[in-house]
Amino acid sequence: MPRYHTLGNIPHKRHITFDNPNGGLYQEELFGTAGFAGRSSLIYHIHPPTVVTEVKQIRDLTPKIAIEKNMKALSFQGFSLKPEDDYIQSRHTLFANGDLHIGLAAPKSFSKDYFYRNSDADEMLFVHVGSGTLRTMYGQLKFGYGDYLIIPRGTTYQIDFDSENNRLLYIESFSEITTPKRYRNWFGQLLEHAPFCERDIRRPEELETYNECGDFKIKLKKSRKF
Repeated sequence: MPRYHTLGNIPHKRHITFDNPNGGLYQEELFGTAGFAGRSSLIYHIHPPTVVTEVKQIRDLTPKIAIEKNMKALSFQGFSLKPEDDYIQSRHTLFANGDLHIGLAAPKSFSKDYFYRNSDADEMLFVHVGSGTLRTMYGQLKFGYGDYLIIPRGTTYQIDFDSENNRLLYIESFSEITTPKRYRNWFGQLLEHAPFCERDIRRPEELETYNECGDFKIKLKKSRKF
């Protein structure tokens, strides 16, 4: 369900020169996952976002299937998952197929040594326990118990947790996460019988501008690899 949303200063037209008052021009980036045919965002940067200085070790994260063609009823004690210090290390995939990876995480923190980007899949994080702030290139979004965080593929993010007690359910979807068609009219508006409405959807609320030069580590997931 596309909804037009802006944060910060933007030029009055798309794809025109946008002067930086401190000198030079802002760098415009058109970001989307379906070329010019899908939904996209126009993002403005102080420095070009395209410079890659080094690609380090690649690690295979393909889930190992423990039980093939399972016909048994199984019970998973999710809250017995042992907490781990870092967000990425705490993620454990429990179920996998060609469309979805579903797993649990119990992170104590999100290391400030890196940013994370999932280039394979849209992510949904459901907050069983904990609260904090999701920081993305689109702005900040505060979250708490019972919230669903939808993070489109290709989004670079960090999470500031308020405490070390956090429990998350995550879903990686290799197709776009969107509202079911049966709950929308032909304009994209949610219908009256939908189990949620536009008022339930919160968008990034504050945009932080960083003007820093240097090397920044991004842990990027692509083709089931880091």
